Amino acid sequence: NKTQIEQKVDSLLKLMTLEEKIGQMVQYAAGGDLTGPKSSQGNKTKASKIKKGLVGSLLNVVSVREVREAQVLAMQSRLKIPLIFGYDVIHGFKTMFPIPSGESASWDLNIIKQSASIAAKEAAASGLNWTFAPMVDVSRDARWGRIMEGGGEDPYLNSVIGVARINGFQGDDLSNKYTIAACAKHFAGYGFAEAGRDYNTVSISEYDLHNVILPPFKAAKEVISVMSEDI
Repeated sequence: NKTQIEQKVDSLLKLMTLEEKIGQMVQYAAGGDLTGPKSSQGNKTKASKIKKGLVGSLLNVVSVREVREAQVLAMQSRLKIPLIFGYDVIHGFKTMFPIPSGESASWDLNIIKQSASIAAKEAAASGLNWTFAPMVDVSRDARWGRIMEGGGEDPYLNSVIGVARINGFQGDDLSNKYTIAACAKHFAGYGFAEAGRDYNTVSISEYDLHNVILPPFKAAKEVISVMSEDI
């Protein structure tokens, strides 16, 4: 139960060194992906760090074989803390569904939840534990390419679609092997980048922050993780 899990976590934290605690916050990417360290330039270093318990999660490792190989390395660490495997499961994994902005046009929350659930099953079967979705940023500039990841320009619609997708990914119980952890993203205000340029300046009022941007993040209270930044 929840109390037992919390007790195990507290016990484990007391056993961890500062270096190991910091290591659990480190995420490596597979290959030379721009969203993480270029592991292709240092596979030996990455493997060594995993063995020492200095890596907490891996990004873009998407096959059962690769997941198992990495997890075997993690089990050689002092405390044997399993790795978490994350991936951008945005609109399907093996089975492709309409992009989120397209799904949102249906207003069909049951179908949206079902598509996320199917994606979770397929991703979990490949060894993944975590998706960087749903995007709950409200964005209103069609020049911003990432607008396709969200539920549109309305805070309410974005909120209910975000909740539906979270419920689809996570189900009722994350211990169910057919579920994966969701992540509400990106950082609040990220969707208001000026001129539709990614990572650009954002200028927003207190009114827009509290009445447009934050409500979908607040609605996503059942989500396991929230993205603090996208770099």
